[in-house]
Amino acid sequence: MKHMNLLKNILFVFIFTVLGTSLFAQVKYSNEFLAIGVGANALSMANANVATVNDVTAGYWNPAGLLGLKSNLEVSLMHSEYFAGIAKYDYGGIAARIDSGSVAAFSVIRFGVDNIPNTTQLIDANGNINYDNITTFSAADYAFLFSYAKKSKIPGLNLGGNVKVIRRTVGDFGGAWGFGLDIGAQYEYKKWKFGAMLRDATSTFNAWNYTLDDQTKAVFQQTGNQIPTNSVEVTLPTLVLGAAKKYEFKYKISAMGELDLVTTFDGKRNVLLKSSFASADPHLGIQIGYNNFIFIRAGVGNFQTMTDITGQTVHTIQPNIGLGVRFKAITLDYALTNIGDATGGLYSNLFSLKLDINKHPHKSVTAN
Repeated sequence: MKHMNLLKNILFVFIFTVLGTSLFAQVKYSNEFLAIGVGANALSMANANVATVNDVTAGYWNPAGLLGLKSNLEVSLMHSEYFAGIAKYDYGGIAARIDSGSVAAFSVIRFGVDNIPNTTQLIDANGNINYDNITTFSAADYAFLFSYAKKSKIPGLNLGGNVKVIRRTVGDFGGAWGFGLDIGAQYEYKKWKFGAMLRDATSTFNAWNYTLDDQTKAVFQQTGNQIPTNSVEVTLPTLVLGAAKKYEFKYKISAMGELDLVTTFDGKRNVLLKSSFASADPHLGIQIGYNNFIFIRAGVGNFQTMTDITGQTVHTIQPNIGLGVRFKAITLDYALTNIGDATGGLYSNLFSLKLDINKHPHKSVTAN
């Protein structure tokens, strides 16, 4: 009964937050860079791992999964480039086991476009074109995630949460600070694993502040551009539910499949399941492993309905594939995936590296 009352209270707070934000705040698409994902292993499975993630990347996917760390300290790095190298996406994470029942982690993400020409000062005060006045700037988004996970008193249930700080900049012209919370849980029952991740649980607010000088404002007006004003962006909660099962076969072969359902509450989106209140995007991933050494992965997601150049309605999906190799304390993962192109024409090669550091092994740390 106590657990049911707790669940009801959490559900009430969640519904109140979604409805209250929708009614009283200016809701925009915000912090979309945080929807890309981290770790080539998860990306190759179409981001379907909220139930099975058990390493340092859980600080992003589901902080409850941090309790699956196979060492007392784990570090992960990833670098990728999108849109022919124009945009660069970087991730770094570190997780440390506090004791047998708790883990803390820190993650940082950067998504940016660098060396953007600034031509607002191209024409000087005398009306002459001076190319020496062209400078460059960066438009970059940063996320800093502070994570904590702890075993609950209920057998098989792990809980976790994130405190995240968002920093978005557009050169010296403007920037925003944002703050938000994530809540995650994982539950293991027999051979099944279940996961839930409530991103931006209380909504994440980004406060933008612009500092444009008079000359730049004049250029914006002359060229028909809108002069930005200070504002607040709100990112509504996203609920991710996942279920997975692992199978063991002869000859040290294993197989694992997971199905996730990503549900948003900012109106109708172009996904498989949608309504005026909520939209749900399914993601399916599978992994086949041999001797806990080499892994082959595949996934499918991003189901969309589009209109092609002939005016016909077509249905598109995004397939992903990948490979992973684990040798002692080092894990190298590869993924072939894409973002921002539902037709599948802009695929990127992603690599991520993970290092287990276990100088003082804890007796409760075991390998999967």
